[in-house]
Amino acid sequence: MRVRLFGQYVHVSIAALAAVEALIFFGAVLLAYRIRFDTWHPSLESTRNVLLPCAGVFGATNVLSFLAFGLYSSRQRARTSGVFVRLLAAVAAATVGTAALFYVVPSLWLGRGILALASLFALLGAGASRAIFAHLVDETLFKRRVLVYGVGQRTAAISGLRRRSDRRGFEILGFVQPDGENLAVPPERVFDASGGILELCDRYDVHEIVVAMEDRRRGFPILGLLECRLAGMEVTELLTFLERETGRVRIDVLNPSWMIFGEGFRRDPLRLFSSRALDLLASLLLLIISLPLMLLTMLAIKFEDGWRAPIFYGQARVGLGGHPFNVLKFRSMRTDAERDGRAQWAQKSDPRVTRVGAVIRKLRIDELPQILNVVSGHMSFVGPRPERPQFVAELAQKIPYYVQRHCVKPGITGWAQLCYPYGSSEQDALEKLQYDLYYIKNNTLLFDLAILVQTAEVVFMGKGAR
Repeated sequence: MRVRLFGQYVHVSIAALAAVEALIFFGAVLLAYRIRFDTWHPSLESTRNVLLPCAGVFGATNVLSFLAFGLYSSRQRARTSGVFVRLLAAVAAATVGTAALFYVVPSLWLGRGILALASLFALLGAGASRAIFAHLVDETLFKRRVLVYGVGQRTAAISGLRRRSDRRGFEILGFVQPDGENLAVPPERVFDASGGILELCDRYDVHEIVVAMEDRRRGFPILGLLECRLAGMEVTELLTFLERETGRVRIDVLNPSWMIFGEGFRRDPLRLFSSRALDLLASLLLLIISLPLMLLTMLAIKFEDGWRAPIFYGQARVGLGGHPFNVLKFRSMRTDAERDGRAQWAQKSDPRVTRVGAVIRKLRIDELPQILNVVSGHMSFVGPRPERPQFVAELAQKIPYYVQRHCVKPGITGWAQLCYPYGSSEQDALEKLQYDLYYIKNNTLLFDLAILVQTAEVVFMGKGAR
């Protein structure tokens, strides 16, 4: 079962874990204060007045930090040691962030001793909550019991889901065969619905019916599904179900009418204004924070390749509406990387990458000059990654709906970058397009902010870089 938060669907179990840990972080400050000042004194009155606001700030900062380090991601595959490293890093980052905020707003300051104790309790509490959650919480309690109406090839889009994160929110009970539809699922999983769909759903305690018929024009059970809907069961179209559970729009079952009549894909003036305001504000902040790092990168490139070697690399990319523009990056490859003039996909351990380039690509520092592309209006901070015109021309001929990704500005980071590793082939382009379409359909200001926060994990953990 999933709930929708900030433009994305979050599993209920993860939302419950985040709520429990938010209470732990809040309580950590109260406990630290109680231990630090075990007896009350009149001089502590002013400190006690800001105790609850400080606890709220500490709790919110930790939740954001945990989100940034991928600790509330259903796609997290780290082992126990990896999770512990992320917990340690997230609490440390939250402690630094809270201390900085307390420094900016002195009236919120509680003292270093309390903050240190609260951070320790937060780390121990988060570790304990995750251990208890993993052993005591039965995931079936949070799963929707799903009945699929259809047995044809379209059902492969559901039964073919292999990733645990994609199957986390539901359990397939079985299938119902519409009249005249060829069987493409195991016969033993097909239910007898001769007594009616509603009776079948009551018998198996079905929460949701997913309609996956091959041809709805033949024998669509409108009365049966209406009875189920009025009885309180969800009736969902296949593509909408897959979008919710996988965080992407499946190209193999997509039809234009779903995009035309469905929710999302909005471009109202308020959304455009909020996007541009976020771009300019984030550009200014990132430029101030990263300026020393950018200067060091410039010097490193010069030291490795000589003082006459170019620092920046401009490359033609396709932007909003299919219009080309030059994207700006720190040069991470040799100057003769494409001496024959032919565009090439970047490969893992690419021999064209310089030593400095390997470092700045791993840490995504090479992307920082794109701040200027954002300021100029050619790019946004969040959006589909821009591709080269040569690749776009090839992919548009082979991949349906590929040109639709150009209905929004390309971005420095995006939903596809969070959910899928570095793309270096046509198949990768197809997979990333499905995430791009999900972002285009569901993009909001809060979704953009959530993506920016989660991008920290990609940067700090080096996920997907080449």
